[in-house]
Amino acid sequence: MSLPVHLVPSLDAAAVGAAVTVEGDEAHHAVAVRRLRVGEQVVLTDGRGRSVVGEVTSTGKRVFDVTVLSAEQAPEPGPSLTVVQALPKGDRGELAVEVLTEVGVARVVPWAASRSVAVWKGERATKSLARWRSTAREAAKQARRSWHPVVDPMASTDEVVELLRGADLAVVLHEDATEPLAGLDVPAAGHVVVVVGPEGGVSADELATFAAAGARAVRLGDEVLRTSTAGLAACSALLSRTPRWS
Repeated sequence: MSLPVHLVPSLDAAAVGAAVTVEGDEAHHAVAVRRLRVGEQVVLTDGRGRSVVGEVTSTGKRVFDVTVLSAEQAPEPGPSLTVVQALPKGDRGELAVEVLTEVGVARVVPWAASRSVAVWKGERATKSLARWRSTAREAAKQARRSWHPVVDPMASTDEVVELLRGADLAVVLHEDATEPLAGLDVPAAGHVVVVVGPEGGVSADELATFAAAGARAVRLGDEVLRTSTAGLAACSALLSRTPRWS
C-alpha cells in the first residue's frame, strides 16, 4: 500500500535526518481525519519535484512533525503537456482537471471559448479558479506526482494564440478534422499544447485563428467525446508514444 502524500511549501533544506513541520489544513486533515499517529511514515512533496519519505515524530491539532528518512529530486518530465480547457458547464471542469492531473499534464489553462456556456466573472471566476486548483492539488497527491500541474487564470483566445506559437507541437481537437491524432509525430521533449473546445465545439473563427498560430486540427476517432474527457483521451494517446510511458 502506498504511503499517504502531503503537500508542503518547501523542502529545500530537507536532507536525511532533518525535521520538517507540516501545518494548517494539510496537517489537520492528516491528524483529525486520517488519524495520523507517531511512528507512521508519510511522503512529503513540494510539488516541484522534491519529495521525502519521513517518520512522524509528533502530532498536534493542526500540525505534525516528520524526520526525513530519504529524499529525492525528480527531473521535470518531458515532453511537457499544456491543456487549454474550454470552460464547461457544471462540475465538468473539475472532472477535466482531475483526470488531466492524473494522466500527467504540466499545465491547465481555462479558456473562455466563444461557445462556452459557463462564464467566469468577478467572484465566480475567483471561486471557480480556486476549485480547479484545489482539484489539481488533491489529484496530484492521489496520483503520487512529484511535479504538480499549474492551473492558470482564465485565458482569452489571444492569450491561447501566444501559447500555441511557442509550442513544439500544438493541436486542436475537432470532430470534423481529417488528420488523425494517431498520425502525429510526438516530440520526446519540449512543449506540447492541446486545445479542447466546449460542448458546442471550437468555432470556425477560433479554428482559423489557431491554425494561423501553427496549431493542427486533429480528430480522436469516429466517436465525439465530451469536453471533460476529450483532453484525457488525447493526452493519453500522445504520452503513449513518448519515453514517459515507455
